[in-house]
Amino acid sequence: MGTALFAPSAFSREGDGSRESTASRAQEVHRLRGEIARMQRRRSDVPFLPLDPALEGLLPDPGLRVGSSYSLSPSPSLLGALLAAPSQKGAWCAIIGMPTIGVEAMAGFGVELERLVLVPDPGPRWLTVATALSEVIPLIAVHPRSRVADADIARLNARLRDRGCTLLVTAPWPQSEATIRVEETEWHGLGSGWGLLADRTVTLRASGRRHEAPSRVRVRMPTSLGRVDAAPAPLRPVAPLLAPVPQTVDAESDQWAVAG
Repeated sequence: MGTALFAPSAFSREGDGSRESTASRAQEVHRLRGEIARMQRRRSDVPFLPLDPALEGLLPDPGLRVGSSYSLSPSPSLLGALLAAPSQKGAWCAIIGMPTIGVEAMAGFGVELERLVLVPDPGPRWLTVATALSEVIPLIAVHPRSRVADADIARLNARLRDRGCTLLVTAPWPQSEATIRVEETEWHGLGSGWGLLADRTVTLRASGRRHEAPSRVRVRMPTSLGRVDAAPAPLRPVAPLLAPVPQTVDAESDQWAVAG
């Protein structure tokens, strides 16, 4: 299972109207950083985090750019598809502010749960949590629970660049490297009143400041095994074959003639 961080004194919601002192919060953040640093195996020193081969061509880069942020559709499947490849390569990942995320579904996409940190409900302090984890976690996904001042966003983006952390935000996010959206969803497996949902085909659309034009890839997400895979090319319509014209033999001239 993933590592759940509940840090009640620093990252939970305030209760009974009480407020913690600045020293107490700083102490708790220091403790959390030490705990994550102990778990962290290594930091990536490459400029990009890998993408699943099925997503090739979606971004102008060969992967997620380290130190950048991306805005995503709030899709658990898209999130799992983006976390899986870095996780399998040894990168730690964190998911913040998504209490209903399916951990088994993340595992189905290939996310290594031993290197997954969960902060299900940080409340209004989600930005503080993301900032603290960016010190040691190379890939963080967050669902914002409140509006953020432009100055705070600028500081977080600077921290991402400094620490080499990549941020996936399931909401519009200023200064993001790219925006990735799920379009044209088609489920498979259901007939007329029968069947079971087997897999889903979607179009992923990416646009951003470094895209000359929006790019699209068609993928199966999830497949029947829960993963992401390239969608098969659609079948092209074939013109119907013309029926052969019936022919008869003229007995007198011994010639073939068209009937009728």
